[in-house]
Amino acid sequence: MNTKHQTPIIKINNLSKRYPNGYGIFNIDLCVNQGEVFGYLGPNGAGKSTTIRTIMGYIKPDEGNCEVFDYNSWNDAAIIQSQVGYLPGEIAFPEFMTGTEFIKLVFNLRNQSNWNEVEDLIKYWEFDPNKKIKKMSKGMKQKVGLIIAFMHHPRLIILDEPTTGLDPLMQQKFIDLVNERKQQKTTFLMSSHIFEEIEKTCDKVAIVKSGRIVSNFDLAKLRQENERYYTVTFNTKEILKTYKILKQSKNQVTYSILPNQVPQFIKDLNNYDLEMISENPFSLEKYFMNFYKDAGGPDVK
Repeated sequence: MNTKHQTPIIKINNLSKRYPNGYGIFNIDLCVNQGEVFGYLGPNGAGKSTTIRTIMGYIKPDEGNCEVFDYNSWNDAAIIQSQVGYLPGEIAFPEFMTGTEFIKLVFNLRNQSNWNEVEDLIKYWEFDPNKKIKKMSKGMKQKVGLIIAFMHHPRLIILDEPTTGLDPLMQQKFIDLVNERKQQKTTFLMSSHIFEEIEKTCDKVAIVKSGRIVSNFDLAKLRQENERYYTVTFNTKEILKTYKILKQSKNQVTYSILPNQVPQFIKDLNNYDLEMISENPFSLEKYFMNFYKDAGGPDVK
């Protein structure tokens, strides 16, 4: 990817926030460019929310620097917060209001004038916002939060576990909406532990473990460079043995093939009597699980 003309929206350098219990974030470095969807991936307690709250200016870092739109996250928090769409991981709305009343309150505080678009978003999420928030399910409250984060067309949207409480149909609608806004050059920072929504939306991904970034990669490049996995069922006991075998059950063999080996591997298979061959698609979840173990993480199952 050509980065010469990319505009950084979020710049984080050596950012640390330590808590008395030993948790926090340590020496975080990140750059999120305009129009990117950046995934921040890790289990609960890894430091994702602490990073996001520091970016938003809700937490003062102990060390390092964080800038959004070239403003300092702590010193210029009010400016940043007015220009960002934000969905926190733990939503706390005024429960005595209806969803519509709260959406209108935020709409008026922002001096917005696009109520027709807001109504379209409400219809998009297929729920009744006229209920009291107190009586709403977790999924309905999540929809209210997503509407508020998206409705003013901010240049940057920061989402902490955005599809919590949403059913699979709504999760897909979320993915579609992010990709639509991505086409409009909206920038996203998205914390999640749902691999599918990261895979289907993100350009870049950072994996965080125990408050530290242990991997930071371009997702398309990783897909391109990652080993390919093929499962081959042979019609005879004679199998191809010159490539890395991950597992074998009688005449069914799963191979791990480097990208540059694929053409020759397919050519070599022509010399054998095959019943079936299938490619196992790249899995971010599998990569994450293997990487987390390799990086000294807990025994992830």
